[in-house]
Amino acid sequence: MNDNGFDWGTFLRRWRDEWVPSEDEAMELAEGDVTLAELRLESPPASEAEVADAERRLGTRLPPSYRAFLLASNGWRLHDDSIYRLGAAHEIGWFGDPFGMTPMYRESLDERATEQQVLLAGMWERALQLETDSDMSYALLDPGDTDEDGEWALYVYHGWSGEYPARYPSFHAYMRRRYESFHADRAQLPDFVNDTTRARDADVARAREDALSGRWEAARDLLADAQRYGRPGAWGMLRQLDTLSQGYGSRNASFGGLVADPRCTDELVPVLALAHVRDSRPGGPARPFALGAETDDGVQASADEILARVRDGSYRYTPDGAFGRAVAEAREAARWGDTDTAWRVIRAALPSWSPPGPELLAPLGLLADPVLGPVVTRERGLELLATPRAGRTGAVPEPVPDLDPPGLCWLAGPQRWNAPHGSYRCLWVEGTEPEALPGLVGEDGGAGLTAPPSRPAGWFPYDVRQRDDSAPWEDRAVMAVGRTGSGWAFGFDTAPRTSEPRTFFVSPAAGASHGGRAVVVWVRRGRDDTPAVFHLSVAERGEELYAYTLRGTDVERSGQVPAALDPERVLNGVDDADRERCLLAALEGEFGLSLPRHALTEGILPHLTTRSWNRAPGEGEAYAYVTVRVGSR
Repeated sequence: MNDNGFDWGTFLRRWRDEWVPSEDEAMELAEGDVTLAELRLESPPASEAEVADAERRLGTRLPPSYRAFLLASNGWRLHDDSIYRLGAAHEIGWFGDPFGMTPMYRESLDERATEQQVLLAGMWERALQLETDSDMSYALLDPGDTDEDGEWALYVYHGWSGEYPARYPSFHAYMRRRYESFHADRAQLPDFVNDTTRARDADVARAREDALSGRWEAARDLLADAQRYGRPGAWGMLRQLDTLSQGYGSRNASFGGLVADPRCTDELVPVLALAHVRDSRPGGPARPFALGAETDDGVQASADEILARVRDGSYRYTPDGAFGRAVAEAREAARWGDTDTAWRVIRAALPSWSPPGPELLAPLGLLADPVLGPVVTRERGLELLATPRAGRTGAVPEPVPDLDPPGLCWLAGPQRWNAPHGSYRCLWVEGTEPEALPGLVGEDGGAGLTAPPSRPAGWFPYDVRQRDDSAPWEDRAVMAVGRTGSGWAFGFDTAPRTSEPRTFFVSPAAGASHGGRAVVVWVRRGRDDTPAVFHLSVAERGEELYAYTLRGTDVERSGQVPAALDPERVLNGVDDADRERCLLAALEGEFGLSLPRHALTEGILPHLTTRSWNRAPGEGEAYAYVTVRVGSR
């Protein structure tokens, strides 16, 4: 910023006229410990001659904003910082590094040091010291750290903090920040009203309208400025925008005193509860659920109840009205994997969302819903913020692209979905709802579908350990369950306990196909000297129609495999790196199958433990297994 044209006289007079004592200063005045004259901010202006004398004594011309300040007030008393007074022109002098900071800072420099780190290391010996009264703190102007306007950076170092000094690009920037802090420290005083507070409060009101109209970036700028002045509501509204702009991955939720308003509980407290759960150490002691503001017993009781539901995964975001009905419709789509449709439903309904409280800007409660929260990615959070809501009108943003690629070929890609053991298996059943899969392939006496985990963890959301009562040969799949766009129910297991279908493998396709067709695929990626494996089995009305298992280039078949799926035809002339993709493309073309990548990756879907995919060894057969334990003797 070019500060040469800044009107220091007007600025400092406004600060002087707005000044009122803080609570501590008011007590000191009442007790007679200080007088108003002692708390006076300004000093008479320095003359050009006084400033010139100081420059001759120091051997340098002072930077523009500090020089202009002295000509408006020859010193200043700061009441709201550990620096209490800035000296007059005749009182300032070179710091000279009396505490030997330079060697310590230079020792930390290496070839990776930034230009700013190098400047800071040399600052202590060449800095100009401005303060004359402080609490072991120093205001230091650095002539070696300058900008194109000739301004010197100002560093504030608190000798008691053990922290790096705070840097301001100029003296003007430092004084602006001190003025903002003066306002913030008095914002809660009931009689602290002036032209500046009225202007910032008008900015907050304008920011609310901007935010609800989709102009969220303009709103953020206004709120950030008002927040520095401590204006009521600015912090909570700004944090709403920041939280949604990060989407479901946001971890730094905090809404200040806004959470104390019972009208905001259903939108804000669930987001705080989710952040609390994410930050809690599994198995560690329970931490108090602090909302970050004083709340009454009713709000705290509601918060504790919401936390319990967020923790066990039973929380559901249920707003009122038309938007609430859209949220319920979107959840039904997302709970079976169609997160793209779910987002389209939410996006279309955003204009109907109405804020329950006057300082609420958006439906943040979405982020805490275990099914809908992962739907709101960072890009979609930004799209939400840019969409007019609560009856406002304005430009509607271009929809962000869908997240799910079509079909199955994405399974063969290198994206982070990949199974940790290079193996996955899946089942599709035609004409069947996902809720019916436990009856078709679920383990005997099993609990059916379970809810999605409350703390999704990518591709490790399910407990895939072998049960204690399982026989060594048993191989139960733990499958994420959903519905494809073409109406097939599916189950998908990304961490099979065994590496591939072998001697005792029995495809679940036949058992799942009593009402129509069923398709089973099992893929194991090749590595080192182990060949890749691709198994396909298809059944209809309880009977297996055909199957093949491809190990490297060897094929085992049963039944009549259609030409469109025959691996020898599909893979004719195909490179090894493209084999899996071509086999999946053939399967996709034959049956119209697909899988929802985003729902699987984020752990949105319910899961099911199936019956064993291996049969028990028959008479004269044996089953061998090896257990390897790694550890020190």
